[in-house]
Amino acid sequence: METAAEENAEQSQEKKGCFECCIKCLGGVPYASLVATILCFSGVALFCGCGHVALTGTVSILEQHFSTTASDHALLSEVIQLMQYVIYGIASFFFLYGIILLAEGFYTTSAVKELHGEFKTTACGRCISGMFVFLTYVLGVAWLGVFGFSAVPVFMFYNIWSTCEVIKSLQTNVTVPGDQICVDIRQYGIIPWNAVPGKACGPILENICNTNEFYMSYHLFIVACAGAGATVIALLIYMMATTYNYAVLKFKSREDCCTKF
Repeated sequence: METAAEENAEQSQEKKGCFECCIKCLGGVPYASLVATILCFSGVALFCGCGHVALTGTVSILEQHFSTTASDHALLSEVIQLMQYVIYGIASFFFLYGIILLAEGFYTTSAVKELHGEFKTTACGRCISGMFVFLTYVLGVAWLGVFGFSAVPVFMFYNIWSTCEVIKSLQTNVTVPGDQICVDIRQYGIIPWNAVPGKACGPILENICNTNEFYMSYHLFIVACAGAGATVIALLIYMMATTYNYAVLKFKSREDCCTKF
């Protein structure tokens, strides 16, 4: 009887020890950094993927309807091609940076909660954490600019779409001909003023709005803008997480009781 009781006690202790170990491991998960990483990957993927396809569709629309001479939009085509290469670089950089920040979150969270025994923090560890805080703040400010820039094509396509809706609503009103309603792309500065035709009016503009290139580009730019906004939110979460971890590490280093990073 005593042997059976001892075995049951040992089993219960083992189960309790396994449960405590699981709770301890879960306590070391940087949930804020994990959520920010998922949101960052999703936002960057939407921005880069949708933005790349939308830029290609925009060039096709300009070449077919607003600038039939290749020399008029040659500079714009080069800029868009350069932007597409930049998109490749942004996607690669943020994939690596998100993984690094997530790993840094695991290490600093374990150090802050002292999950692996008592070790003293090092100046190098605090310096690396401070570097990530500074770099994340810089990237956050930069992505605010990217978010604002990604809203510009959405605004342009929305103006064209709303003009087409006006033309459709005026088809039943014979006193106001739709041919007088036009959209001049040259006023946005993306093609020169000598580009031919440069603008579209009435039924021609309505046909442009009914094309697949316009429909896809318009909605892809909206999704790309939303992806940029999601990336900004992810970087804000990164800022809060990295700043908190750095502050706690620096505070505990003064007490000479912090774990090693």
